[in-house]
Amino acid sequence: MSIKVYVVDDSAVVRQTLMHLIKDDPAIELVGSAPNPLIAGPAIRKNRPDVLLLDIEMPGMDGLTFLRQIMEESPIPTVICSTLTTDGSRMALDALAAGAVAVVAKPRLGLKQFLEESRRELLQTLKTAARSHPRRATAPAERPQAAASRPPLAGLHALSVNKPIVLGASTGGTQAIESVLVALPGDSPGMAIVLHMPEKFTAMYAQRLDGLCAVQVREARDGDRLERGVVLIAPGGRHMQLRKNAGQYFVAVADGPPVNRHKPSVDVLFRSAADCAGRDALAIILTGMGDDGARGMKLLHDLGARTLAQDEASCVVYGMPKEAVALGAVDDVLPIGQVARAITAFDARG
Repeated sequence: MSIKVYVVDDSAVVRQTLMHLIKDDPAIELVGSAPNPLIAGPAIRKNRPDVLLLDIEMPGMDGLTFLRQIMEESPIPTVICSTLTTDGSRMALDALAAGAVAVVAKPRLGLKQFLEESRRELLQTLKTAARSHPRRATAPAERPQAAASRPPLAGLHALSVNKPIVLGASTGGTQAIESVLVALPGDSPGMAIVLHMPEKFTAMYAQRLDGLCAVQVREARDGDRLERGVVLIAPGGRHMQLRKNAGQYFVAVADGPPVNRHKPSVDVLFRSAADCAGRDALAIILTGMGDDGARGMKLLHDLGARTLAQDEASCVVYGMPKEAVALGAVDDVLPIGQVARAITAFDARG
């Protein structure tokens, strides 16, 4: 059966273009559209779609408020269609935290041409969303490890990282990564993360996490040193690799062709960790569609590195972890709630 998609966007151009793009794919059916949530609400409650494609910035009721209502009532896999403005990016990240499974970035100008050129990626995102398992929005847990309780950074960063942590995620990863990082103490080992996220969203995502976590979280810059208490997130649209020099780990951030259709790619990070850290590393793969990271994790596993994967029950999309497990690349499969504890145990082993 075809995937039933409902579009909510105040732009008539967007709605018409999407109708044109979707009609030629037999796996997807556009079952309706609306210019705002006030019109869309009764329609999708009466005939529930498989996927909701939702704009964020709309008059009357914004997409974020509408998403929170939907996720509270009965979660529908939702793809956010957001502009690359500061406000659009911030609200898109809030939407991901509220349960949206993916974000499609759109420009202010040249929208019709952009959507047509991005057709393949957009359709794949809708198909991925249809296979996802979105979670009901929950109230934020109390976070005793808030940023205000961080250890003094000067003394903390003097401690070298001899056992680096590398982590990869995709669809559903924003929520999964947050749940791991907020549970870590401020003196945790340095960590490098690749998350499949559009360009210009990663800096704001890192800033968001930095305000929630005891560890310091920032978007990686080329040449950044991996330090205790610091988490580096690869910038959207650029690959990140781990390097070692004079006993210290650094990250190299650079442009390059997509790997496994992604930039940044988890495999690029994991392969570089295999080259410079080998058995000293801990590699973690979380929720996501596809197989990015599986082969890189296999390299690390075969070198003796510790490798972990998120379990199916807690994944929004059990794709990347499943592929890693199938390759024999994973030591342990854990619920997302146990990953932070595994990181702490890895660090304690010295």
